[in-house]
Amino acid sequence: MTAHWLNDFFAHHSTMLIFCNVLLQQLGIPVPAVPTLMLNASQAKSLLALGGMSASAVAASLIADQVWYQAGKIFGYKVLKLLCKMSINPGSCVNQTEARFVKWGMWSLVFGKFIPGFSIVAPPVAGALGMSRAKFLIASAIGAALWSGLALLAGYALQAQISASVEILAEHGIQIATVFSVILISWLGWKVWQKKRFEHLANIPHISVQELAELSETKTPFQVIDLRSQALINETGMFPQALVRNVNKVGEDLGHLPEQQLIITFCACPADASAVHAAHTLKAMGFTDVRPLKGGFEALSQTPWIVPANK
Repeated sequence: MTAHWLNDFFAHHSTMLIFCNVLLQQLGIPVPAVPTLMLNASQAKSLLALGGMSASAVAASLIADQVWYQAGKIFGYKVLKLLCKMSINPGSCVNQTEARFVKWGMWSLVFGKFIPGFSIVAPPVAGALGMSRAKFLIASAIGAALWSGLALLAGYALQAQISASVEILAEHGIQIATVFSVILISWLGWKVWQKKRFEHLANIPHISVQELAELSETKTPFQVIDLRSQALINETGMFPQALVRNVNKVGEDLGHLPEQQLIITFCACPADASAVHAAHTLKAMGFTDVRPLKGGFEALSQTPWIVPANK
């Protein structure tokens, strides 16, 4: 493989490469698109040539965003929960994504393109929260144009440096591939460690919906803490008498509860992650009987206890 061959390949297949790469990335496949945008832009003969590349990137991004938007509209937060399972921090992914979207509105679709991972989870939230399709498409198109345009301009401005990098890649491809392989293996090892660490944290007593139902029929006092955001509660319903808390502030205003009282935490997140973390926080504060609800809101949603938030 030579530098000339690489440059020639990018020069003749730029539009197709950009479209496929951006489409796959925005659908959730871990294939970085910015390097492809910059490499192809470095082969452009003029600024006008960047227009077609940008149009290709925007078209691919809009197609992927439409897929996730429609999925969110049909399946709601189940789609976000599925996507968050692939994130580095699945426990906080749902709440953080929704908090950003509620705070920024349509601008989250514009500037979210520059936040790794957020550009994928923002469209299904837009669909789940009922954003109009026209507003969604406008914001998504602006975001894709800004994101791809800046990457293309950077590639065009750094033509000499990128060409030199391509020559180095052609000459030392095996060594560079080895370095990237080591980095990838290290990252995978870190992910495995994160998973094992959470499994250790999650190895505490839980309570099932059936056990909660039986407990409700007795006179045993207990307190339920809902760790979902208010916007998600408004969208999917509330658990009566539950205290709504942010997982990072779960211990606030709980001084009225006896330390021996049973506290049940639940969330709408993969593996009940936020509920587990909240349980550990409350135990560290001195509460002796704290149990995450097994299955979280998904399990509760199958019961008659969840009611519309406006009731």
